[in-house]
Amino acid sequence: MRFEGKIALITAAGAGIGKATTEIMVREGATVIAVENQQDRLDKLVAALDNQPGKVVPKCIDAMDEAQARQAVADVEAEFGRIDILVNAVGGSTIIEKPNVDIDQMPLGDWEKILDFNLKATFLFTNAVVPVMKKNQYGKVVNLASIAGRGVSFESSSPYAVAKGGIIAMTRRLSFELGPHGICINAIAPSLTLTERITPHWEKRSDENKAAELKRFPLGRVAVAEDQAKVIAFLASSDADFVTGVTIDVNGGQL
Repeated sequence: MRFEGKIALITAAGAGIGKATTEIMVREGATVIAVENQQDRLDKLVAALDNQPGKVVPKCIDAMDEAQARQAVADVEAEFGRIDILVNAVGGSTIIEKPNVDIDQMPLGDWEKILDFNLKATFLFTNAVVPVMKKNQYGKVVNLASIAGRGVSFESSSPYAVAKGGIIAMTRRLSFELGPHGICINAIAPSLTLTERITPHWEKRSDENKAAELKRFPLGRVAVAEDQAKVIAFLASSDADFVTGVTIDVNGGQL
């Protein structure tokens, strides 16, 4: 098991890619501190992963709140003495009513919400966890970017592209800071992924629209959360000990 004995902290662990990543790591022996702001999601996650080689330690907090984020990290260090893996999974574009409008129709408030939602928690948890990893001279950090951050998403808004481009740049920059301390930091750039949040939007599309979207994928389908989680697990494992500063496109070959 790749994660036996490892202590992992995963934000947005109760749904989507964060949940799928939690499932993989717990089944492979990790103790996962599952950060989520909805207790019912955490309850279901704990129940679903009972009797696995690893375990879930639920933390119901607001990952966007600095005091709560820092306290959560301090609690983990006090209990376990270390944090081996950090997965920053908070983010998305559907927190505003009209996420796909053109720049000249984008209100400043919506622009700010998208940037804040996709950057703040990643900064807060990286900022709080890195000192713990430095003490142990070891760590794996995996961030969630997007193909939008590459500028190749037809559906995404400009602030989402800016935010995810920022995640890509941050990941590369921090590899220089963290490498001397034995810490690898990488990211994935997912294409459209049918999580609980995205699936309803996908299902509302017309058959013609879906068919046109699928033509962009050489593999002939859109991703599910586990497709992304498998690559996150690779980057968080010892298989990627000589990989840092990289953003892997997990997009089915999307054109």
